[in-house]
Amino acid sequence: MGAVPHAAGTTFRVWAPHAEAVAVIGSFNDWTATQHPLQREGDGYWATDVENVQPGAEYKYHLTSQGNSFDRNDPYARQMTNSAGSSVVHDPHFDWGNDNFQMPAWNELVIYELHVGTFNAPDEHRVGTFLSVAEKLPYLRDLGINCIELLPATEFPGSRSWGYNPACPFALESDYGGPVAFKEMVKKAHEHGIAVVLDVVYNHFGPGDLDLWKFDGWSENDGGGIYFYNDWRAETPWGDNRPDYGRPEVRQYIRDNALMWLHDYRVDGLRADAIAFIRNVHGEEHPDHDLPDGWSLMRWINEEIDQTMPWKITIAEDMRGNCKITESVESGGQGFDSQWDSSFVYPIVEALTAHHDADRNMHAVAGAISESYNDDAFRRVIYTESHDEVANGKSRVAEEIMPGAADSYFSKKRTVLGAALVLTAPGIPMLFQGQEFLALGAFNDAEPLEWADVEARAGLVHLYRDLIGLRRNVGGQTRGLSGQHTHVFHINDNAKLVAFARWADGNSGPQDTTIVVANFANHAHDAYTIGLPGPGHWKVRFNSDWRGYDGDFGDFDSFGMEAQPGERDGYAWNGSIGLAPYAVLILSQEV
Repeated sequence: MGAVPHAAGTTFRVWAPHAEAVAVIGSFNDWTATQHPLQREGDGYWATDVENVQPGAEYKYHLTSQGNSFDRNDPYARQMTNSAGSSVVHDPHFDWGNDNFQMPAWNELVIYELHVGTFNAPDEHRVGTFLSVAEKLPYLRDLGINCIELLPATEFPGSRSWGYNPACPFALESDYGGPVAFKEMVKKAHEHGIAVVLDVVYNHFGPGDLDLWKFDGWSENDGGGIYFYNDWRAETPWGDNRPDYGRPEVRQYIRDNALMWLHDYRVDGLRADAIAFIRNVHGEEHPDHDLPDGWSLMRWINEEIDQTMPWKITIAEDMRGNCKITESVESGGQGFDSQWDSSFVYPIVEALTAHHDADRNMHAVAGAISESYNDDAFRRVIYTESHDEVANGKSRVAEEIMPGAADSYFSKKRTVLGAALVLTAPGIPMLFQGQEFLALGAFNDAEPLEWADVEARAGLVHLYRDLIGLRRNVGGQTRGLSGQHTHVFHINDNAKLVAFARWADGNSGPQDTTIVVANFANHAHDAYTIGLPGPGHWKVRFNSDWRGYDGDFGDFDSFGMEAQPGERDGYAWNGSIGLAPYAVLILSQEV
């Protein structure tokens, strides 16, 4: 489908079942509709071969329907001059060099979500690009990040957007650099050992600069025509522009799009936006509004990915706590590998941002830590900050804690407390751009990150680097943090503390079992006693109160503890340790 260049020219193919005539117009024929008509192929498809048309040529389709003639961009266009401009014949060939990237195991992933336009923008007047993202890959690698997740990067109206208004779903945003620059970024990411996950939007298209709308002139009920539902099923929070998941050609269009990113662009996974609105008109658990065709579409795509590229990850944003989303297709589920987890972010952020310690609910925190889907710790993605959670009327966690004083002691301490839970609790951890150097305020698509803060808050960057290293078991002493098993064994809602153990499958003990102690109160403990899973010396591998991370921190004495015989918290051993206010300790046994 689309424009396929070859040695002698380019083949053009388009689906327009209600058109009476179709021609291709472009820079190669002075945009005249008489030189290169397309021929019917049956089932609403049209095609022609045009000699000497090479990559870089601009084109559109000229359609005639019900006596009216109009021009449309190619639904399958891989490149655009801009969203309101012309389609461009794209050369799919690219020198990938020696790229033989191996996707990290999912229990070892640490995701960094970023927005191309603001992540590394030259200044506030110009947007960032795929190549400017590539410039920061060494920094992310050194931080310990092994997966970046990009907000949607397909062609959208204008140069600034979050990307959730896709105008041309197959074309990469021209202001970001287009398809070749995107491939260069993926290639560079792989060279740095970093996977790339792309956010895709299939719950709606548009609404602006949308040539898919009434593509061949036909529609019903003033709907969107052949690519869309033309009845009550079209309604979404973003307009009446939901794709028709029951129409075979539209199902194929979305399937082709998903597989293109994974195959042609070598991305390592997809994050599907707001799939609750793919499986239900209103995104609710209400059978009267269900969209079985949407459910089966995503199952079909996930099944094909599992059969052909099982090492590539698919992540759902459903946010309804539905375990069927990540259940296998064979078991009747939708087949996603993981899903963003509302049962983690909401109770954790609520506990972090409560004004008074008495309002922090440790039972809710414990539940957020121990939640899992399908008996698999890594069927969920956990975070305290994402593009949604630090915008839409909300701000960064530190700003929410103390508005206007986000760089204060309490903001930093509790923000770090949340980050430490993200990187130690069961799940695939995710950070949002700039979180590691305490980016302030709220996220928007017009304010670039302040990279000078990497040096200004170098201690906090060091803290995140240490946490990520422990999460990935770089030092070989915290394997449990990437294990399947979690036990929240200590909950003190009066003192506002929780403690939990993590360990890997069937191999608990030294260098594996890891304990995390989190203090959610502005109160220090000289010798707080908890149960211990085993004997020996439990050494502190991380203390969030270390002054090396921030000059405002207290450097509280938390060196470790010797296990003593005696039942506590369901264990046969116990120990006592110092604990600073709003602090997290990570401990494991000495060998």
